[in-house]
Amino acid sequence: MSTPTTAEHHIEHHMTSSAILTDIVIGMSDGLTVPFALAAGLSGAVPESQHSLIWIAGLAEIAAGSIAMGLGGYLAGRTEQDHYNSELRREYDEVDRVPDMERDEVRQFFSGLGLSKDLQEQAVDEMTKDKDRWVDFMMKYELGLDKPDPQRARKSAFNIGLSYIVGGLIPLSPYFLVSDGLTGLKISAIITLCCLFVFGYFKSKLTGVHPLGGAIRVMVIGALAAGCAFAVAKMIQQ
Repeated sequence: MSTPTTAEHHIEHHMTSSAILTDIVIGMSDGLTVPFALAAGLSGAVPESQHSLIWIAGLAEIAAGSIAMGLGGYLAGRTEQDHYNSELRREYDEVDRVPDMERDEVRQFFSGLGLSKDLQEQAVDEMTKDKDRWVDFMMKYELGLDKPDPQRARKSAFNIGLSYIVGGLIPLSPYFLVSDGLTGLKISAIITLCCLFVFGYFKSKLTGVHPLGGAIRVMVIGALAAGCAFAVAKMIQQ
């Protein structure tokens, strides 16, 4: 007795994992950089007696940023779902209106696989017996569209928003433990730049970029953002 294949389950798991990693990268990259730059700018402008304003503003930014980023992820997921549904309706309509043309497109696909004409006709007949299977085939192999997860928009919003919060709390956390902004900035810079380096390294490995170069690039971008914010705040203060 043959063992049932699990390839389909592996594909779904891979796709889901990839989507989650993408969400984490999007949320974490901005979460580490934006609050870090904001806190750096405030450290150069806020007097020591009003040190608490730094982490208060930082928390407010993290809250607003996580909502904005999560909403962006939700809208992207909804757009993907709406696009798929729109194309799905169009394919059903074409199968009903011009079935011969749609059958010919199926035949062209099997012809491209190198099948003989007899096998092409058999494959076309088999594929077009069931309208739903026929349309699914056209969506995948004619349009290159896989059916999206109907919960993708909400999952994406949650993953991106949570990643932004986690990333944002890293550069902000030292300001809770010290009594002046500059000391907080020094500690925050060390912790955040190390985290950006590690994050950039693994992000680069996932995306196929040279890990060390990608890590340095992400770290330098964060450092430049914070440095510019601090310098601008100092210039305005003068």
